[in-house]
This record gives sequence, C-alpha cells and structure tokens, in this order.
Amino acid sequence: MIKHAPLSVLVVDDEQRSLETLRRTLEEDFTVFTALSAEEGNAVMGREFVHIVLSDQRMPGTSGVEFLRGVRDQWPDTVRLILFRGYTEAEDIIAGINEAGIWQYLMKPWHADQLLLTLQSAADLWRLQQENQRLSLELRDSPEYLARQVASRRVTAKAQAGFDRLTRAADSPLNEVCELAKKIAGHDLSILITGDSGTGKELLARAIHYASPRAEGSFVVENCSALPDTLLEGELFGHKRGAFTGATEDRIGLFQQADGGTLFLDEIGETSPAFQVKLLRALQEGEVRPVGSPRPVAVDVRIIAATNRDLEDDVASGRFREDLYYRIAGMTLYLPSLRERPQDIPLIVDELFKRSSATDLRMSADAMNLLVGYSWPGNVRELQNEVRRAIALGSGAVLGPELLSKRLTKPAKTPGKRMQTAEGGSGLLKHQLERLEEQVIRDAMLRHKGNKTRVADELGLTRVGLRMKLTRLGLEDE
Repeated sequence: MIKHAPLSVLVVDDEQRSLETLRRTLEEDFTVFTALSAEEGNAVMGREFVHIVLSDQRMPGTSGVEFLRGVRDQWPDTVRLILFRGYTEAEDIIAGINEAGIWQYLMKPWHADQLLLTLQSAADLWRLQQENQRLSLELRDSPEYLARQVASRRVTAKAQAGFDRLTRAADSPLNEVCELAKKIAGHDLSILITGDSGTGKELLARAIHYASPRAEGSFVVENCSALPDTLLEGELFGHKRGAFTGATEDRIGLFQQADGGTLFLDEIGETSPAFQVKLLRALQEGEVRPVGSPRPVAVDVRIIAATNRDLEDDVASGRFREDLYYRIAGMTLYLPSLRERPQDIPLIVDELFKRSSATDLRMSADAMNLLVGYSWPGNVRELQNEVRRAIALGSGAVLGPELLSKRLTKPAKTPGKRMQTAEGGSGLLKHQLERLEEQVIRDAMLRHKGNKTRVADELGLTRVGLRMKLTRLGLEDE
C-alpha cells in the first residue's frame, strides 16, 4: 500500500468554536489551516500550498459560495467543499455547485466519521487529478513530440539554473568541480559542498538538482545559521498549532515541501550538536516529526549541504557529529574561491554587464588588472557589488579604476592580498598552514612506520580525525 504524505486543508468558518471542532477532527489525518473569514482564507491561500478548502456558507461580509468562486479562479486545482445549514434552500446548494465548481457539500450538524470520509475522498480526488493531468499529456502527444518537449524543457532549465550559470574560463579550476558534479547529479547521493562564503555554493546545488532525476520536484533552501534551534526545527520539520508560543496555525515544514525534490541546507556546520541528532534521525529514517505532532511523516528528499567550515576538524574536535558528517557527505565538492580562479573574473564581469543591461559598457585595462589582482575576500558577491558600484558611478562607455573602491586601488594595504612564496605556491596563510600540516603528518607517519594509532596519539587526534586529514591532504595512499 502506497503511503502518501498528508494533504493540507483550509477550513473557513466565522464561528470560533465550530472552527476549533473542525480542526481537532481533521488534524490527525491532514495538515490543517484555519481562517475566521474569507479575507483570512485568501491570505492563507496566498502564502501556503493548500490542497482542499472547506468553507461555511453563511459568513459576514461574503458567502462561502463567493469565497470558493474566487478560490476556483485563482487556484483551480484546489478541491472545494462547502458546509450548509439544515435549513438551506435547494437553490443555494445548486448555485454553489454551479457557480463555484464545488465538488461536494455537507450539512450542519455534521458527523465526524462522515466528515473524515468526505475529506479523504477529496484527497483521493486531488491526487487523481494530478495523475490525470500527467497521463493526459502523455496520451495526447506522440512519443516524438513528447521527446522534443522534454528536451526543450531540459534546455530551458539548464539555461535558467544549470551549470552554465557558473561562469568560468576554459582553464578554470571550477571546470573540474562542475564535471564531477554532473557525473554524480544523476545518482541519489547526498552531497556536501565546501568553500568560502560567496563562492556560489547554492548556485552549484541548484545546478545539480536540475541535472538530476528530481528536476521536476522542488528545490528548497534553508540557511541553518539564520535561526535558533527551536525555530529551525519548526521550519524544517513543520509544526502543529499551539506547539510553541507563536504557533497560531499548522505549518508544513521544508522537508515536506521538498518531498520528491532536493533540500539545500546552507551553513550546516553552524547547527548545534543537539539539533544534529534530530537532523540525523530524519535523514536515517526518511521521515520527520512536526513539532507538537504525535506521529511522523514519511518524506523522500535528497540532501545537498554546504559549509564554509572545516567539518573534518569539527568532527575531530567533537563539535560536529561524525555519523551526521558521513550521512551528508556521500560526495564532497570543494568550490574554489575567486582568488583561486582569477582567469574567470573578466568573464564574470562581462556577464554582470549583460545582466544589468549595460552591454555597451566595458572595464578599462587598468581597472580590469585591479579586479584580477585583488584577493576578493568576499568572493563573487563582493565582485558583483564592485561592478554595480562602477556602473552606477560611471558616465562613459569605459569604466576606469577611479570608479573602484579604495581597497582595490591600494592593494598593498588590503588584508589577505595574495603573495607568492619562494616555492611558487600561494602565500595565503590558509595554504601555508596546510603545507605545514601536511609536512608534520608525513614526518609523524614516517617515524611510526605508518601506525595511525601512534601518529594520532602523538598529534592529539582521534583515529577518525587523522584519517580525514590524510584523505583531505592526499596522504592516504602513502
């Protein structure tokens, strides 16, 4: 038997007691939203994805038929039901069915079993409508036409959110990352994207989603560092009305919204160990439990996570759970910073000109040299702001260095400015530390003849932490 995620129902009734009774009757089988008026109902419809609407007929200001007529016009796929009182005239019932396209009506006082049975039938109807639309397209069109349509849609999707949006030169280090991402996009594998802030991790995640079999599903984004644990749990898993202060209505979580698609968890390294336990359980079991709900909900979601932290070090220090790390890092992709791919900067600048409709503008040679030579601690975001600033301040077709920020025109005083070491490698502190770390570990491995337990003890690491560092530094085979 197929297990479906619960559909959402909006109940509209101007009587608070009746509304509460309806909500309690339905909340075990549906995600329930409530409204005391047609105006509130329209507001809920505008911000939530509602499958079924159940409205009372007699309300102040407007009738249920008028409200449902508006629902039909704006959200035609929503299944519409209405509640009539026992003394309602037959003409009103007929008018409701004809004018508002009402699928079913119930009479007050209603019986709980009858109400549930009717709403469950409405849920089945909604699912059948979606399946019928899909089958109608397949039956209406020839296989050749369908193939052309699918190919056309894929081209459009790639143009809007594909790998081509990651602007790069022929010799860019980003090419290797994109090729690897394309290979794994078709496999239902969790992915961890690492790299500095502003390098385009969400853009890469979106490209992977649209190159995967889940492209028809939703791509849902959540920044894990933006909310405290309690709010993040409600945002991801959903919550029931009254689960906590401020939870005035049921809310469908992002896991359920991404069902059948991809959930992108940005800055996952900022989550607390307590929340990591709950997230791990959701990923392991393939189900989430909305806050305040007595039962879990099954979900089918692909996870792409991103972080600017070194999660391997966080695992070694105990800040990030090892089991969660391996759950989200089925494949790890490192997105190089802008200072690691200066050859891409002229192309990115040209692309920014095109997007701002400033196709007649160009950077002078001196200005472009400054852009290419700068270290860009803010990465692509910082470059975007700099180009937009130059466009806003410029008055001619050529934008010169005088339009750039002072930190670019005085690069010698810029923190983090890239230098070259005597060996020819990058002189950034991060890279020098990596080379030093590699040498220390290699020397320890030689002293202890490859005994990882002794090496880990000497360096104050766990075996897991040592193994991660060996893999990251390419020393595992040695």
